[in-house]
Amino acid sequence: MKIKAVRFAKLKVPLVTPFKTALREVSFIEDLVVLIDTECGQIGYGSAASTPVITGDTHQGMIAIIQQFIAPKLVGQEIENINQLTHIIQSTVVGNSSAKAALELAVYDLWGKLYQAPLYKLLGGGKSELKTDITISVDNIDKMLRDCQRAVEQGFDVLKIKIGNNLNQDIERVKAIHAGFAAKTQLRLDVNQGWNAKQTVFALQQLEKAGVVLELVEQPVKSSDIQGLKYITERVNTPIMADESAFSPKQVIQLLELGAVDIINIKLMKTGGLSRAIEIANITAQYQAECMIGCMLEGSIAVAGAAHLASAKAQQISKIDLDGPALGQYDPVQGGVEFSGPQICLSDAPGLGIESITGLELITNGVWPA
Repeated sequence: MKIKAVRFAKLKVPLVTPFKTALREVSFIEDLVVLIDTECGQIGYGSAASTPVITGDTHQGMIAIIQQFIAPKLVGQEIENINQLTHIIQSTVVGNSSAKAALELAVYDLWGKLYQAPLYKLLGGGKSELKTDITISVDNIDKMLRDCQRAVEQGFDVLKIKIGNNLNQDIERVKAIHAGFAAKTQLRLDVNQGWNAKQTVFALQQLEKAGVVLELVEQPVKSSDIQGLKYITERVNTPIMADESAFSPKQVIQLLELGAVDIINIKLMKTGGLSRAIEIANITAQYQAECMIGCMLEGSIAVAGAAHLASAKAQQISKIDLDGPALGQYDPVQGGVEFSGPQICLSDAPGLGIESITGLELITNGVWPA
């Protein structure tokens, strides 16, 4: 199975409710879809969201990088040589992790189709049913409580609470949500780099004294503040998780060697795809550290790849935060992974299992070779 061409398309899905964090607010899932055509007629699918404030990637930037540098090296290559293909994707340019992730997803999709097996089985097996948390966007307390209630009614029993835009308000938000929902759910906090180290220690000590039990706190400080993460971890009982501080295997080793965090959040858009995500999962196993598998605000193509990884690496990946498709008003992807409330079900169709995609808008000038 030989790569013939690389194409691009846009895919846009409105959200049920606006997605608000300490860094941004959006109302749509907007994916760049990468399609890899083969000479035998098979198509591999991958996708990535535009996240300039997190990974630095935009849709136009991803198209340019892939067209000018990576696609010319992939066309003509055999899909069976999966390690060679991922090496080309990772080594041709530095950075550009979301562009690399979209390409790797499409390549791995074709790899599964080549061997007529679902991706999670090729990556090591695992269970076909997973369960995700759901994100509650930062807002006024009443709105967040209503969103929590709606999530519980939909069957979610793990809530990831977005905070980080006002320390004192954040503490009150968490107390209110804990009072209303701790008996029914587990609570995770995502601060999105909104506090500094001393603020985090103050807030968590206040919450701990009030009896608030949290499963974890995600990335409370700036991504570069590794010493800040260590400072926090040494002073609180609540587990601390790195997200934006953990893009690469090297960064993960540094965090774990320093004892700076308890948990690593793996996201394909940060690692540059499945190959390095697998490497990070293996590293955390050596350090006996937990992993979460997460996603940016991308749709079900990319999140399907993350779900296959979560199944294959279930011994390392103990926490799942793959609610991106659940936040959309509908899922435009038919076949493959089914997202239904908190339930994620992987099919045994080859690769990612995608059969068709509704609303895909091909970018006519986005083909290599032209």
